[in-house]
Formats: sequence, C-alpha cells, structure tokens
Amino acid sequence: MADTRLIQSRYRLLELIGRGGMGEVWRALDESLGRQVAVKCLKPMGPQHDQAFTGILRERFRREARVAASLQHRGVTVVHDFGEYEGVLYLVMELLDGQNLSQLLDENQQHPLPVEQVVDIAEQVADALGYTHRQGIVHRDLKPANIMRLTDGTVKICDFGIARLGHDISMTSRLTTTGLAMGTPHYMSPEQISGKEVDHRSDLYSLGCVLYEIATGVPPFDQEDAWAVLVGHRDTPPEPLRTHRAELPGFFDRVVLDLLAKAPEERPVDAGDLRRRIVLGRTGEQPALGPGPLAHPGPGLLPAPRERALPAWTRSMTAGHPATGATGPHAERPDPAAGLTGQWTTARATVPHTGSFVSVSVTPPAPDLLAGLEGRHSAGIDLGRLGRWEEAGEVHRQVAEQRGRVLGPDHPDTLASHYEIGLTLSRTGRAEEALSAFTRVAEGRERALGTDHPHSLAARQATAHALGRLGRHAEAHQVYETVLAVRERVMGPDHPDTLRCRHNLAFNLCRLGRPEESCRIAREVADARARVLGPTHPDTLATRYEVAYTLGRLGRWSEALATYQEVARARADVLGADHADTFAARYEAGISLGRLGRDTEALELYRALVADRTRTAGAADPETLRARHGLGVNLGRLGRWEEALTEAREVCALRERALGPDHPDTVVSRREVAAGLGWLGRWSEALVAYRQVAEARTRTLGPDHPQTLAARDDEAHCLERLAQA
Repeated sequence: MADTRLIQSRYRLLELIGRGGMGEVWRALDESLGRQVAVKCLKPMGPQHDQAFTGILRERFRREARVAASLQHRGVTVVHDFGEYEGVLYLVMELLDGQNLSQLLDENQQHPLPVEQVVDIAEQVADALGYTHRQGIVHRDLKPANIMRLTDGTVKICDFGIARLGHDISMTSRLTTTGLAMGTPHYMSPEQISGKEVDHRSDLYSLGCVLYEIATGVPPFDQEDAWAVLVGHRDTPPEPLRTHRAELPGFFDRVVLDLLAKAPEERPVDAGDLRRRIVLGRTGEQPALGPGPLAHPGPGLLPAPRERALPAWTRSMTAGHPATGATGPHAERPDPAAGLTGQWTTARATVPHTGSFVSVSVTPPAPDLLAGLEGRHSAGIDLGRLGRWEEAGEVHRQVAEQRGRVLGPDHPDTLASHYEIGLTLSRTGRAEEALSAFTRVAEGRERALGTDHPHSLAARQATAHALGRLGRHAEAHQVYETVLAVRERVMGPDHPDTLRCRHNLAFNLCRLGRPEESCRIAREVADARARVLGPTHPDTLATRYEVAYTLGRLGRWSEALATYQEVARARADVLGADHADTFAARYEAGISLGRLGRDTEALELYRALVADRTRTAGAADPETLRARHGLGVNLGRLGRWEEALTEAREVCALRERALGPDHPDTVVSRREVAAGLGWLGRWSEALVAYRQVAEARTRTLGPDHPQTLAARDDEAHCLERLAQA
C-alpha cells in the first residue's frame, strides 16, 4: 500500500504518524474533497499467523468501523469511510490534533492534570457516553489512551474495537474470548472482571478509574501485581481522591467515588445523571446524591471479600500499564487493533513488551521488525489460548530465533519467547524439552535481573513443575522450597505468587509419599487463598481439589468425597457446569464413591458425566474416554461383567487409535479388558491381554518398574488359573 500511496484512487497517503504490530495510521489527503484525514490500515497477515486469529482480528477491525460510523457526536471520533484495498482493510477518519490522556499525563511528568481541566474532561466524556449509551453501545475499554483532548479543548472518545452493540452480543463475545481484548485491568469494572454481562454502568466505572487517575496521578488500584489489581476492583474501596490531592472539589471526590461503587446499581443511574451532577458541582450548587453508596469506608476499613470469584481467564492476565507509566513485574502486550487516532502509537510502543517479562530499556535496532515480532509473539500466545499448542510452539520458536539474532540471547524479549516455548512443550507432553527451555530462561533472567526478581523466580518454579512431570519429585521439592523462601521474604506469605508456589509444593509432597504434610499445607493455602482471592476463586478451588486428593491418599474417602462435591458445585457456579475443571471434580467424586463401596451412585455419576463429556467434547475426546473407563470399572464392581467388558474394549480401541498402543491410558484400558475376561472365566483370552500389558509397560517403563512387575504378576496369576482349569 505504501508503494502506491493511493487508496481507491482517492486517499493519498502522505505521512506515517502511527504504527503498531498489526497496522499503521497515516496522515492522508482525501483528493475527492480536498481535506486531510487519518487512514488506519490493518496490515495483511503473513503465513506465520493463525487463520482463526487473523479472521477475528479482521472482524474486530470491521466492528470498530461499523460502531464508530454509526455515531455522530462531537465527543466521538468521526469515521468517514471504510473498505478493503488489495487485501488491506482501511478506516478513514477525521484527523485529530491533540493528545490522549495518557500522553497528557506523561507530558505532565506523571503529575495530575489541572483541576479545572479534569472536571471539564469529566463533563465532556459524560456527555459523549450519554449519547453512545442511548444508541445502545457500551464501549467496554475506556482508558486514558482511548480519550483524546484536542488543542481546542474538545474531548473525544476513540477506539470502539470491542464495543458491544445491543443486537450483536454473541459476535462480541466471540471476539473478546480469544484473548485479543478483554479490557485493561486498571480500568475494568468488577462485573467485567467476573465475566458477567456488562451494561452502560460498566463504562461509568471505567470512567471513574480514568478520572481518579488524571485527578490524582495514580489509578485507584495501583498495585504492580495483576491479581492485586483485579482483587482491588472486586473487594477494596478506593481511597477518597482528596487523600491524594486536597484541592480537589468535594463534589468531584463524591462523584468519582460513586462511579467506583462495586455494585452497578450503586453507581449513577446513567451518564446523563453523571453530567448533571458535574454541571451542578461546577456552578457551586450541591448536587443531589444519585443511587451511589451512602458512605465510603476509610482506607483502613475493608469489607469482607465477596463470594464472587474471578473467572478462569484472569489467571493468565497481566497487570499492564496504568496511564502514569508505572510498569509492574509483568508488562502488557500491546493491543494489535488499538487506537483510532493519529496518536495511535507513540515512541513508547517501539520497545516491545511481552506478557511474561519486563523489557529492558533499549533503542531497538529495527522498530518495524520488532513490532512485527511482538505481533507474532502475541499471535502465538493466542494460539495457545485456543489449545493449538503445536502451532503456538512453532510460532514462538521462529520469533525466539529472530529475537536472538537482533536482540541477543539474554534480552528479556528473547527469553520471554523461550519461556513460551517451554509452556508449549509442557502442554504437549515434552517435559524433558520443557525443562531445558525453562532452565535456559531461568539462568538468563538471573544473570540479567538477579535471583530474587519475580520473573527469575517464575522461571525457576517452571523448572520445578517440569521436574515433577518427569517424576523427579525430590529435585522438584528442593526447587520449590528455595523459590518459596524467596517469595515469602520478597513478596510476603499471602501474595498470589507465593500461594501458588506453596500449592505446587503441597502437590509435590503428596507425590513424594508425604500426604500428611501435603494435606496440612494444602489446607493452609486454601484458607489463605479464600481470604485473599475469595472462597470460590478458581485458584482457591484448585487448592481445595488438592486437599481432597490428599484426603483420598490418606484413606479418608468420606471427607474426600464431600470436598470434591463442594468443589464441583462451586466450579459449576463460577466457571459453568460444562467447564473442564467442573467435570474433573465430578470425575474424582465418582472415584471416591467407588472407594466407599457406593458403586450404584458412582455408576450413575459416570453415566451422566459420559453424556456431558460427549456432548461438549465428542466421543473420542480423551476425557470422554476417561469417564467411560470409570463407567466400565463400576459396571464390573456391580458384577455386570459382560457390559463392563464391552465398555472396556470400546474404550481401549478408541484410545489406541487416538493415543497409540503404548500410551498409559490405552494400557490401563487393555488391563481392564483382561480383568473382564478373567471374571468371565475366559482365561486364554485374558492371558493374551495381560501379556500385551506387560510388554507395553516393559517397553515404556522398563522391566523393573513396579507397574511392569505388577503386570507380570497378573500374567502369572492368569497362567495359574489356566493350569487349574
């Protein structure tokens, strides 16, 4: 496109004024009307990008055009045209002369903006939001970077890339669940964080966060850790603005605190009500209080955590940047479709950030190349979120190789790519290679940042996980203990990362044959997570699940069953009845029922679980087959051996096709086939199956492995029964 400099024989590109990993913004001349405009272009995606990811990105770009073009208000950026030219999507909009609020704060050296300017911005944004909400549009990503103040004082809302149209909710949901955009943590409403449906009052909360920051110089929840930011939005009342800046008007302090009410119904009714209160306050009148909270607790008075957990997707979320430029231990990946204005990206964007490491401040040798690599890095992460780990690994390997050449092997971005490689290897069962990748990252980060840095610790903890996957639990235990000691000293005992490390330590202790210690530590972690994150937070439930497992190992099956059932109910409420983690808890409850001799109940549980797994994942999915295996086992326990044998044979055949003949799950099913044949007195056929089990375990585990020896014992028992016959 840059070669022709002319789009559709009308828009002549004059000057590149913004660039991101996925697109560009140009100052251009509309030759038909003789006016200057801004042209935003979505660059063509190369073969390294996943086609599903590309399609979603293109649809989001079209959405931005459709939504913005439908709005006609002085407080919203005007869109003139939209189309596709030579495979490139483009959006033509008014050329804005000004800066976004994030840039104004930077220009002001991170100090708050003048009071009169803050109040004026609040009134203008409230007016624009009132208009967009009346059109049935919720922005869902209000933040300082998406609000422009022009040189003439006009304020405009920009970037409707993830806005929700009332008649098109399902498409919006699809566009925002792939990891492309879910809002920015420092400015997200509690209901948005919890994964609930949002309405116009979510925008009011986000505006409250923006106003708080430009008025005080800091966001309402300015923690560096992503979890602390998210939990702060959910549970912690913000400090009054005038504790940061005494000269702020009292009415403005009250208005912003009302906007930041946790419950939507406690915020102003709508943006019109908000604007009315601001106007009255500016004239010196005392505005009547809206439906906001009647009182705000002091900073030391915190309510008990609400029993509303953060959704599963937040587990991989990073804190990102507040507009004041403070960077936490995890930097935000740039949004590949961000920005409607000529100031779409600034010089800050030329330093690539990753989702797992803070970039060192350097002058990039090739900004275009680095921006492209950042886009591909993000695409790889999104492929992983879609469960396409092999493809994600290939993308990360290519990016790591190129980053290593242009930035060096120990550059934070290069190491971030190698960390993602380790994750993909771990997810695809290649634990030995994952260990090597994580070890490389840990050593590089320790050289660059020191052994106590959170990212060095994260890489070390990942090596411990890989060691555990390899069965090297004693080595894993040593690493977990070392990392935990540093985390407790540096971050504190209740920091989410500290608790995650203690959870892993408890898990590993059980695998070391120390279930009593494991159970004690797991209970402590579950209590701490309930206190910090909430009793139904996914991480809290994961630790309670581990408590149940250790109770089973201790033979306390009644307690294990009760705990698994509680976890399954909570996960169904928080994550959904069809979530994989909900199914997992139900499966383990079935095992507990069987151990308690309640075989009929276990059978019915597994029958329902098989139906649900088949409906959601298909008949050949490994977890569906696992549920069917449990069903077959319980048929056998009830003496229904013909049915049990039929089930075991079908599962074994499906597992062999999907997983291979020597996969542990296939071998377990083959042993179940042998057991069924034995119970039916068909010992010759049982002998063949038992020998196949023994041979497979000899090949995969070695002749002296306990499971191999047990298989040989089964074979010997079968021979004895044949001799007796």
